[in-house]
Amino acid sequence: MKQRKNRNLHVVRESEDLTDKRAGRLYGQAEVEVTEREIRAELIRQSRKRQQRIAIVCIIIVIVSVMTYLLVSLQTYTKVRVSDTYPGKGASDNSYVQFLDGVIKYSKDGIAYMDQTGKEVWNQSYQIKNPMLDVNNKSVAVADKDGNDILIFQEEGLKGEVHTTMPVERISVSEQGIVSAILKNESAMKIMCYDIKGNVLVEHKTTLAGTGYPIDIALSADGNLMQVLYLYTQKGQIVSRLHYYNFGDAGEGKTDHQVTAENYKDTILASGFFMNAETSAAVGDNRVVIYEGKDTPEQVANIKLDKEIKNVFHSEKYVGLILKNQGKSGYELRLYDKTGKVVLSKDFKGDYKHVKICNNQVIMYDGKNCNIYMKNGIQKFKGETDSNILEIFPVEGVNRYIIMSANGMEKVRLVK
Repeated sequence: MKQRKNRNLHVVRESEDLTDKRAGRLYGQAEVEVTEREIRAELIRQSRKRQQRIAIVCIIIVIVSVMTYLLVSLQTYTKVRVSDTYPGKGASDNSYVQFLDGVIKYSKDGIAYMDQTGKEVWNQSYQIKNPMLDVNNKSVAVADKDGNDILIFQEEGLKGEVHTTMPVERISVSEQGIVSAILKNESAMKIMCYDIKGNVLVEHKTTLAGTGYPIDIALSADGNLMQVLYLYTQKGQIVSRLHYYNFGDAGEGKTDHQVTAENYKDTILASGFFMNAETSAAVGDNRVVIYEGKDTPEQVANIKLDKEIKNVFHSEKYVGLILKNQGKSGYELRLYDKTGKVVLSKDFKGDYKHVKICNNQVIMYDGKNCNIYMKNGIQKFKGETDSNILEIFPVEGVNRYIIMSANGMEKVRLVK
């Protein structure tokens, strides 16, 4: 009997079984790959959302910060609130000047350096009838005007002493402690330079018929360059002479180390100074001149003035003037940059004896009255303090200042 073949029966060969298994594996791998892509996509979406949230928070912080800054900076404060007071002995008999992060206190009997808590870092006694100071970023020189003593100080205290053979008329000190001085008596005038130990570096004799009468003197920060202003008369006409002397390589072989000399007719240049290592200036009764150059300075600006000067001040970036307005009351506050360009011109009312510039702030004060302008022309403060101001300067913090008065040292904040 013949057997019938079962047509529903399918015999699976080994090769077919392997193909099915491979297909299954490929299908499983595809599922895994799809899942990984979805996870990566989701992670990217979540990361973008986090970045968007962070960006929004940062934008909000920036907006709030700008609004807070504008709110603080664009208004004029009228009062001060004392936060701390550090009493000082004999404070009303002392004079004060800002130095480094603290204050120099000086009188006829001595000099001291105080930190921002009123604590004395060092104290040096002396007997000087008429103390005259010159201060820069690293050194302080105090001289007995019309006397014969000069003392040099730095952050650590006394560094050197100079004893002159003729009375001292003007002084200037470099950051290293080199001192230049104008000396005079009834018959002679000298310009001298001393090192920090009192040794003579330069001796330059002047005559009325030769260079003229020395009016002011200034030293560069490194002590290599000296600026001298002379007053000279020529055929009945007043002439100011501005000379630079270089004691470094640029001055070798030059007569008296002189590298620059310029005359200004019908002008009395009375105040000269170095703004920084490259820039210096001189201010007279009717002009401002600015010079550029570390070795051989050259004039970059000659600004003629049509107003009377009341005050002169400067920083590393700006030359500042307080000018009397003509034909109307009040004064003009004017700032020039290092190229001679006017960067601020502001009219104001009030008469202030003292003017200074600190941290792009022009601070004017006299007695209890104080007026502060920012470099951009915004009036930051106009009002009175509780005591007569002997010195004032900004410190770290919003609207915070140190005021020296008869009460000693006060830390204050500007308020409405």
